[in-house]
Amino acid sequence: MLYLLTALSDGGDFFNLFRYITFRAGGAFFTALFFGFIFGRPLINVLRRKQGKGQPIRDDGPEGHFIKAGTPTMGGLLILSALITATLLWARLDNVFVWVVLMVTVSFGLIGFADDYAKVSKQNTAGVSGKVRLGLGFLIAALAALACAWAHPIDLQNQLALPVFKDTLINLGFLYIPFAMVVIVGSANAVNLTDGLDGLAIMPSMIAAATLGVIAYAVGRVDFTEYLDVHYVPGTGEILIFCSALIGGGLGFLWYNAPPAAVFMGDTGSLALGGALGAIAVATKHEIVWAIIGGLFVVEALSVIIQ
Repeated sequence: MLYLLTALSDGGDFFNLFRYITFRAGGAFFTALFFGFIFGRPLINVLRRKQGKGQPIRDDGPEGHFIKAGTPTMGGLLILSALITATLLWARLDNVFVWVVLMVTVSFGLIGFADDYAKVSKQNTAGVSGKVRLGLGFLIAALAALACAWAHPIDLQNQLALPVFKDTLINLGFLYIPFAMVVIVGSANAVNLTDGLDGLAIMPSMIAAATLGVIAYAVGRVDFTEYLDVHYVPGTGEILIFCSALIGGGLGFLWYNAPPAAVFMGDTGSLALGGALGAIAVATKHEIVWAIIGGLFVVEALSVIIQ
């Protein structure tokens, strides 16, 4: 939104700074960070009053987890509020990729919120049916994948980029959309499975966001892609602002989530962040690289599946 201030610029004044993605990314980071610091404690107090007993603890879990009984959940609301506010304030709102990533974030956040609400209100760990969560997740992912394909250049729409090999693409044809859907849904659930200890999910999520943000900025610039000999995806640079806001909001949340946690992220946050990171990977055509960056999430998901 603040990008509109560039209309007041004559090319050499303060308003000209809003043309630069890096400047707006910094603004998004600090906006989300201070949002978390300011509204974190009031939100936790509200959640504690509303939830009473807080997040239910599994009976078969480690003994150390029982001391966390009564800790409120849905702390992901703080991250998402900070993230969305900062992104809408600092990003260009005429960018398709920004809206796709925001749509995925909010949609998966709503699924997570419904799941958290069911767990807290019923005081059990069942939550929303897994089939319902997966069904809604794949629907959201399908819309996101189609929107990204529409926004991508025609010669990139069904392509899968291979890391290490410079500017090497594989044409998946009609299989690309289902593949992208699996990336987004798998990412959302992998981060969700990782969220088992205080600060465990948010730290690697912020690291992944920083890495994907740099990638999004690089592949969105012609000069960088020519120098690095990688594919060019116009418009993805604005995703850096979203990633910066995620890091700022994540740090604001971590202030209250670090051991001993005053609030849990809940599925509200973990599903939303995982879905967002997966959507960024699809938007930038770095799905395989995302699997490497998010190696912790992949290993955690495989561990749960094997067990």
